Amino acid sequence: MEKQRTPQREARVREVLAKRQKDFTLIIDNVWDPHNVSAILRSCDAFGVYGIHLYYTVSQWPELAKKSSASGKKWVERTKHSDPVKMISGLRDQGYQVLRTGFSETARPLMDFDLSTPSAVILSNEHSGTAPELAELVPDEVYIPMQGMIQSFNVSVAAALILYHGFSQRYAKGMYNDPSFTPEELEKLTAEWLAR
Repeated sequence: MEKQRTPQREARVREVLAKRQKDFTLIIDNVWDPHNVSAILRSCDAFGVYGIHLYYTVSQWPELAKKSSASGKKWVERTKHSDPVKMISGLRDQGYQVLRTGFSETARPLMDFDLSTPSAVILSNEHSGTAPELAELVPDEVYIPMQGMIQSFNVSVAAALILYHGFSQRYAKGMYNDPSFTPEELEKLTAEWLAR
């Protein structure tokens, strides 16, 4: 069924796309729980992330529900990868800093990082941690400082906090005031989104 193209819907699509950040992303590393993945996608949409990268080698990308809580999948682009070297080097070639979450002795607090520069953060399965082949390629670890007895967040909560940190830094620099896409890219994306 074709979506209705009203002036109001088109204006809303254009408004949202104008704030999408094409150089701030997450790499989802074998996170299998559909509720966590849906929550991560919702946070990406809320904080203006255009697209994420999927690295699934030991688990499957989960089947996401169609209800509103899963609707982030409709508005966040997903790029699948199977080659870790190609994925990480491709991002670095585009000028991205690539970080991974972790708790080693060399891990630094989230506040130490400037996510207003092109950034990709790896979020991994809570039980198995970062895939060894990714950890080998990405030495820079970030952690979210906590003051309680429990020293780790659920992966979707960690994603939201990291995204909010990046959003705050970018917002302070006025990065949501001007589109990160060219006018031509925006026209193409607007047509694609209106067809969804």
